[in-house]
Amino acid sequence: MMKVLKFGGTSISSASKMKEVVRLVNDGEKKVVVFSAFSGMTNSLLEIADYLYKKNVDGANEIINRLEYKYAQLITEIYSTDAIKEEAKAVLDAIFAAIRSYTNDLFTLFEEKELVAQGELLSSSFLYLLFKEQGISVALIPALDFMRTDKNSEPDPVYIKEKLNKQLEIHSDAQIYITQGYICRNAYGEIDNLERGGSDYSASLIGAAIHAEEIQIWTDVDGMQNNDPRYVEQTAPVRQLQFEEAAELAYFGAKILHPTCILPAKLNNIPVRLLNTLQPEAPGTLISNHLEKGKIKAVAAKDGITAIKIKSGRMLLAHGFLRKVFEIFESYQTPIDTVVTSEVGVSVTIDKEKYLSDILNDLKKYGTVSVDKDMTIVCVVGDLEWDNVGFESKAVNALKDVQVRMISYGGSNYNISFLIKTEDKKKALQALSNNLFK
Repeated sequence: MMKVLKFGGTSISSASKMKEVVRLVNDGEKKVVVFSAFSGMTNSLLEIADYLYKKNVDGANEIINRLEYKYAQLITEIYSTDAIKEEAKAVLDAIFAAIRSYTNDLFTLFEEKELVAQGELLSSSFLYLLFKEQGISVALIPALDFMRTDKNSEPDPVYIKEKLNKQLEIHSDAQIYITQGYICRNAYGEIDNLERGGSDYSASLIGAAIHAEEIQIWTDVDGMQNNDPRYVEQTAPVRQLQFEEAAELAYFGAKILHPTCILPAKLNNIPVRLLNTLQPEAPGTLISNHLEKGKIKAVAAKDGITAIKIKSGRMLLAHGFLRKVFEIFESYQTPIDTVVTSEVGVSVTIDKEKYLSDILNDLKKYGTVSVDKDMTIVCVVGDLEWDNVGFESKAVNALKDVQVRMISYGGSNYNISFLIKTEDKKKALQALSNNLFK
């Protein structure tokens, strides 16, 4: 059984970091290594796309030239042999010829996706050449040959498994298999991507396809913290999480992991380990199907929340009221984070305001509507089964000096959510840390 290792852009952002990654990976074991684009590259490519949509070719070319120069310099820093430097230069020339070709023609969403894919193609090729230069048995297997989504833009696990395993067979003598994260083809064969957070998703899908022993997500922080270190003093790494706990934390603001990306690992019972390239010996965080009983693990917060209350004494007792309310949000493709109901009203929270005025207009047909903006959802995550006496009161007591607009408990066995004003966020997170972890 192999391991799957994924390295984010910050882990390969300099020549020294890239060499450190090669040292980490080359331990004599067979493995698949997934690379994101170099740090900042995807944003630069999106900026080029923005100029091309605006038909400002000069603006696009300026960024293209700057990027090309940057990566030409990187070649001189990474490699020590002339032969490999020439190979890297040929890769760079081909990729930048592709990028420049988009300045000549009509630029649409299809071209944008092809343009953005160049970031992963460049980083994986550069790292492949670095492994090769060091005499390591390595194969570059293009994600575009096996990673595919279906007509609903969901990954196609049967196709991925079949095509990926075929690629591994072709290169069966290799020790290290390198591929790209994030990029894929869609059901029509066009270049596409798995959206943001997609490199973690790629690693998880690859792990599921090859029944990996473990999936490792390498970043530049020490696993998942039990609170947000930007707001709270003395946070500590969480050493073990159950998949559901990790998904709750990821959804409610723990930036280290994208909520959807661990689902294939969970379904296939493959542990996911979050590790730190700056401290490779640190144990990190292990995410698995094992639940530590009776423990509160962590606190996370999600900003940019809008709370909407619909009050209707006449309508609520009528059947179909809640359905009508939810259908309005569905018609504007606006997901709801939390819901609290009472005899005379329902309160919901959303994090997308794009259609807010339309939603409010439609809701006013069914009752009196009020809105609170600049809110934050703070969630407490752990083994919060309702028969664990006292856990919810510990969390509520911690916030006795904070105004709480909504509390959601019982919808999941792993989470209590509090809706507070964003201005009270730091105070709330510190109070929860003091009461739950010290």
